[in-house]
Amino acid sequence: MVDFALDWTVDQCLDALVEAVRSSGCSIATAESLTGGQLAAALSSAAAASDWYKGGIVAYQSDVKHGLLSTPAGPVVTAETASAMAVSVAHLLGARFSLGVTGVGGPDPQDGVSPGTVFVATFEDGKTAEVTRHNFSGQPLEILQQTVCASLRQITRRIKSGDP
Repeated sequence: MVDFALDWTVDQCLDALVEAVRSSGCSIATAESLTGGQLAAALSSAAAASDWYKGGIVAYQSDVKHGLLSTPAGPVVTAETASAMAVSVAHLLGARFSLGVTGVGGPDPQDGVSPGTVFVATFEDGKTAEVTRHNFSGQPLEILQQTVCASLRQITRRIKSGDP
């Protein structure tokens, strides 16, 4: 199992993910909100990403999450929303694994949820989505960077746990 340090950079987290993807031969898709495409940009910058990264959907507004990604009606900074995002994008793009990320980058709360609150869901086709809640601190850009790293760590762990 990969043992991540909490202070790893995006590049270090991405390197660990690429190693996991290469050994498992899987594909990945992403559905992201607060990160606004930063997760997709990180993944697409990896070596041979076109072999395993199916693509991503940036669903920034709530109505896009509800309509395109079949998230539950109501507030969107929830574990249920992250889970629905991960499941929907895997099915839409035909990926074995996927990530769904929603949260509040700040500086203001959203739907009564504090800045830094982030939900990251990982999904493997045929299994149940797993969601983790994070409470990051810092300025909006710092929260986004922490979210990208946490997402990469979580999908890497999920891939490693599914290795034959």
